[in-house]
Amino acid sequence: MIRKNESLLLHCDRLGSELEGVCNHEGMAVFVPGALPGEDAEVLIVKTQPRYAFGKLLQVHRPSGDRVTPPCPVYGKCGGCSGQHMRYEATLEAKRAQVFDNLTRIGGLPIRPEDVPPVIGAEDPWHCRNKTALPVGGTPDAPLLGFYRRRSHAIVPIEDCPVTMGRLRGVIAAVTGWMKANRVSPYDELTSKGLLRHVVVRTNRAGQMMVILVATRDSLPHPPDLIQRLQQQAPGFCSLHLSVNSARNNVILGNSSRKLFGEDAIRETLLGLTFEIPPLSFFQVNPAQTERLYQTAIDFAQLSPTDTVVDAYAGAGTISLCMARKAGHVIGIEIVPQAIEGAKRNAERNGISNVEFHVAAVEDLLPKLVAQGLRPDVIVLDPPRKGVEPAVIEAVLAARPRRVVYVSCHVPTQARDAKLLAEGGYRFERCQPVDMFCYAGGVETVMSLVQQKPDDIVKVGIDADELSVTKAESKATYGEIQARVKEQTGLNVTPLYIAQVKRKHGIIERECYNKAKSESAKMLICPPDKEKAIEEALRFFGMIA
Repeated sequence: MIRKNESLLLHCDRLGSELEGVCNHEGMAVFVPGALPGEDAEVLIVKTQPRYAFGKLLQVHRPSGDRVTPPCPVYGKCGGCSGQHMRYEATLEAKRAQVFDNLTRIGGLPIRPEDVPPVIGAEDPWHCRNKTALPVGGTPDAPLLGFYRRRSHAIVPIEDCPVTMGRLRGVIAAVTGWMKANRVSPYDELTSKGLLRHVVVRTNRAGQMMVILVATRDSLPHPPDLIQRLQQQAPGFCSLHLSVNSARNNVILGNSSRKLFGEDAIRETLLGLTFEIPPLSFFQVNPAQTERLYQTAIDFAQLSPTDTVVDAYAGAGTISLCMARKAGHVIGIEIVPQAIEGAKRNAERNGISNVEFHVAAVEDLLPKLVAQGLRPDVIVLDPPRKGVEPAVIEAVLAARPRRVVYVSCHVPTQARDAKLLAEGGYRFERCQPVDMFCYAGGVETVMSLVQQKPDDIVKVGIDADELSVTKAESKATYGEIQARVKEQTGLNVTPLYIAQVKRKHGIIERECYNKAKSESAKMLICPPDKEKAIEEALRFFGMIA
């Protein structure tokens, strides 16, 4: 049994999702930041749980050939990067393994290791991130700007950062000088007192820099002093905005922002199109890799000039507009009004007219559009880390697009959602990981899933008797049942719902409609009104009494 504060000699077997070493001791996983596969290391146990433990790397007895000296002076203290102690290529290999593990273990997808291609890495993994959020701490006399320690909200002060595009050194010097001169109080999370919470810096490849101050109230002391300092000390500074967040939470930006100086937005060019980046809008953090990511999504979509595309979670319309050049019509949905305003301006700026944008939650609007008869050829999903809502999965299955292209920054939730789509009649086609977060944990993954006829899906490795189709099953296809329900009730029902009702009545089902094996996976349960309508259709076709 592992005990806290004991020292163990452990062998590292692999890397975890945050590029931490994973060791095994008496059947228990021990997560050790800094350890590399193949290394024997002395580890201090700092925390234990019933099935795993966390350790601190004390000494490496047999260093891996992948080990290098981290160039950042605060690496190991700052929680921003987790892989600077290894060759960049080693981080890519670890991320590829993560993708395969998640898609098979969580998603249950029948894929082989070779079905996950090598991660598309960055030509230069340094100075590549265009957005940096710096928490503010300390006192008015000695303010601190930096990053949080790993698994902590203690601030590690920094002077600059080697993975960011922005010239943080000048911004940090200007803001701390302004705070000292004007007695600006840093926000204290424990007491909820203080003014300045975060400093967010957004940069483009042309060198323009936007600074966003996140404060607890809509008033700052002597903004002209700060503007002058930024102009003098931060080359490229062109815009200052204030966003108010007075809530006691871990959210960085507030719901709105106000311009204090300069440009309303900065602009970035992707795949030959120009996009504006307002203060609160989502925009991928690595522009060079974003071009590779979006080109992959476009390639996976296999668009034709007559196709209708839905871009769910459209942000500032980047994917929508890139795909609009290949498609007939694109519908973008995004919940942030400021982002949609930017998307419309981006469309006008780039002379693209075959797009429309809607301000709404995807889980609210997409089901309504599908119920009204929308049948897109391709649906693009690019959700936040939490993945898509059950209502979105249901709407996708009801719409029956030819292909679903799923872009994700969090493979576990992508795998969970892919499992639900597979249960609803879609087949994994291919995926491509892209390294957006160089030297950090996590990987962006593009996946395509294609529609297949539900009645053609069979279980692999089953007995010959199980391949026989029952008399009831042969009487109507899923499409015919869907059409009957729509005609009689106006309801849209998915193959997954039909499968649940068929299973309830003892009609043999194929493997793709089985319940999720993982208890944590979201299972979409057929609503009572749709269940009743499906049962009526089954009776109409003589499939149940």
